[in-house]
Amino acid sequence: MTSTRITQRELESYLWGAAIVLRGLIDAGDYKQYIFPLVFLKRISDVYDEEHAAAMEIYGDEELADLPENHRFAIPDGCHWDNIRGVTTDIGSTILKAMRAIESANPDTLPGVFGDGDWGNKDLLPDSTLSELVEHFSTRTLSLANLPEDELGNGYEYLIKKFADDSGHTAQEFYTNRTLVHLMTLMLQPQPGESVYDPTCGTGGMLISTAAEVKRQGKEWRNLRLYGQELNYGTSAIARMNLFLHGVTDGHIAHGDTLARPAFLDKKGQLQAFDVVLANPPYSIKNWNRAAFTNDPYGRNMWGVPPQGRADYVFFQHIAKSLDSKTGRAAILFPHGVLFRREEAELREKLVKSGLVECVLGLGAGLFYNSPMEAVVITLRASKPAEQQGKVLFINAVNEVAREQAQSFLRETHQTKILDAYRAFTDIDQFAAVATLDQIADKDYSLAIPRYVQGSQPASNTEPDVINALAEWRETATAADSAIVDVLSMLKTEVSA
Repeated sequence: MTSTRITQRELESYLWGAAIVLRGLIDAGDYKQYIFPLVFLKRISDVYDEEHAAAMEIYGDEELADLPENHRFAIPDGCHWDNIRGVTTDIGSTILKAMRAIESANPDTLPGVFGDGDWGNKDLLPDSTLSELVEHFSTRTLSLANLPEDELGNGYEYLIKKFADDSGHTAQEFYTNRTLVHLMTLMLQPQPGESVYDPTCGTGGMLISTAAEVKRQGKEWRNLRLYGQELNYGTSAIARMNLFLHGVTDGHIAHGDTLARPAFLDKKGQLQAFDVVLANPPYSIKNWNRAAFTNDPYGRNMWGVPPQGRADYVFFQHIAKSLDSKTGRAAILFPHGVLFRREEAELREKLVKSGLVECVLGLGAGLFYNSPMEAVVITLRASKPAEQQGKVLFINAVNEVAREQAQSFLRETHQTKILDAYRAFTDIDQFAAVATLDQIADKDYSLAIPRYVQGSQPASNTEPDVINALAEWRETATAADSAIVDVLSMLKTEVSA
């Protein structure tokens, strides 16, 4: 098989070209349901051919070359990409049958991996469009020789970001700013052999970031055990494909509601404990079962039951309960409101008293995807060094952010400054401050960063309650702005329709 290396730019153009085929036919937010599965089907077909060719060189026999031990995945007869390419009618049904047959032929690795796209809907995807898509993807051979795992994985990440850009405000459900994810990964320093968990994993970017970082350090990364759960079925399927395309074989992605039905349990039926947890939970969701959480069978209500309108502390407690008692550490992306909202005061007090909070890191605006809201990363650590016990580090990095082409991100210099402060765990004028639990108690257990990092506060005659009220007002105003944008977008869609 001839090798024709595909550059990153060629790959990006190739992948985005498929989205152009679909433009005007389906919503941008739905591109991913159809393009990702086709890329994955093309990849495993081309790799199968590559493996077959390698086996032929060794055995010189077709039957031996097709033996399962020579292939990562089984492809049943009639389900290869070439078979689909030869079909001219009912292409969508053919694609769906092939995908389901491949899933069934690989029960330990691929069940449900192709998602739930409406392939048989000819009004949505006529044969002419699917034929054009298939021919577009047929212009490249996605073998490992042409496109190593890392490079195809990076292309996948590029496509995820492009879809997020194209689909607007709802993109946060499957995309988190990658520079921020990298920072969170560096803060937790995942190590070979550890377990990593993301309870709201989206397309798996946080999990992949840990493997990429361990690999970047030249350490063994393939023995990381990666676990994720995702509510949206199609997005969970993309996460599974994403892990495979990055070369991650020990990945476990579950579909379902983490709060109602956590997927990863130990032999006693309690939550599985993990070394590392990275998470960007959905912001202040209202549709959750508060009554069931009051009698949670997994003991996740140890700090109390959050108000119905804000599930942030439900995820918070789920993550805390999922930490290994010795090695467990977590980095969670939240809106600032979790630091000071009055309705969660009792929960926050118990959080602080638990001794788990290691660092409260305030970041600049725009790092929540397509939202002007400022973000905060809270790190938890089950077993702190002796000198850090009974203390919390506050970092005000609100100015450590860059913005280009309407996107906010962290430069390497920003990440380095934040990491240096995080690892030093000491006071830095107008940037970082260490507070004891007694000092936090004196401030009614508020974790609002301006109350601890001097110089980040408003004028000295401003009362602390005003600081909290102002921050809460800003959060509410931002949420209202987002709601207005959603309504206007919906009205615009209805008018154009």
